[in-house]
Amino acid sequence: MKIALIAPPFIAVPPKQYGGTELFIAQLAEGLKAKGIDVVVYTNGESTVDVEKRWLFEQSQWPIKGDIYNHVRDSTHTAWALHEAIADADLIHINNATGVTFSQFIDQPMVCTLHHPLEPGLTELYRHFDGVHYVCISRNQKQSLGIAIASVIHHGLDTSLYEVREKKKRYLSFIGRIAPVKGVHLAIQVARKAGIPLKIAGEVQPLFQDYFDSQVKPHIDGNLVEYLGSADMSAKNELLADSLTMLFPIQWDEPFGLVMIESMACGTPVLALPGGSVPEIVKDGISGFVCTDVDEMAARAQQLEQEPMSARSIRKYVEQNFSIGRMVDEYIKLYSAMLAGQNERETAVA
Repeated sequence: MKIALIAPPFIAVPPKQYGGTELFIAQLAEGLKAKGIDVVVYTNGESTVDVEKRWLFEQSQWPIKGDIYNHVRDSTHTAWALHEAIADADLIHINNATGVTFSQFIDQPMVCTLHHPLEPGLTELYRHFDGVHYVCISRNQKQSLGIAIASVIHHGLDTSLYEVREKKKRYLSFIGRIAPVKGVHLAIQVARKAGIPLKIAGEVQPLFQDYFDSQVKPHIDGNLVEYLGSADMSAKNELLADSLTMLFPIQWDEPFGLVMIESMACGTPVLALPGGSVPEIVKDGISGFVCTDVDEMAARAQQLEQEPMSARSIRKYVEQNFSIGRMVDEYIKLYSAMLAGQNERETAVA
């Protein structure tokens, strides 16, 4: 079995800082290799994932301006990668909407993991190209997609990369894009209501510079609210492992929210607002709490300061439900079923 894993060209695999999709591709690729699967990752020249790599563009390009799905580099890279992959791959696994449109010209089975919220235009596109097997990353996302044959495979993590610390420091954390849908402004409100300092990490993309300047920056005082900039894996570990709790006050239907299980892998509970995948990831009283509003989040933060949850128990919850091994095994099972189905069809035609 030879799998072609096609990543978007903008961020290295694995990412140096921001890049949930690229972290997923890196861990899936290395997990497949560890299981004896022949895998090639189509990415950019800065990638360091420990499998065979091929690229058209040497350098990363992030952040970018404009819609990623209409970007010339994305289309050019995807067309090139698919042309390369059809020569020797048994199955092609894409991770963007652009690749879906080429499926009508490709004989190999195609899998597409959906990493983003389902806007109406994209949902229409996916329903039109129904020869692709879609993998949704939450049950909520599959319900929105409305394609019966789609699979649901939750993301997993290599938990060995994350440090657990039982003794926490007195601060709240937020990690993610500095964007309105991520609710950074609400995290600041939680910190003020709870009276507990907040440390924020994440990149400010050009599209949301005005939001940062008006809704976040005025509150940064280095005391109650601190902004750390972008965080690499080392900084992310440090921030999450020491935090009382990580805040996830999203304002959209989150497709998965990888940072939630990263926090849990560090033994740090998550306080989140409901939306999309959140109730599938956060288990009340076990790995954090799903809250109804900012006031409840602040109250829960104060509660966790007085009555901390067991870091080891939270880590165990992640290991049991969101391990990289479980995710890889589910993808291998899907690949195998698709290839077996193709062989049966080819035999019937012959």
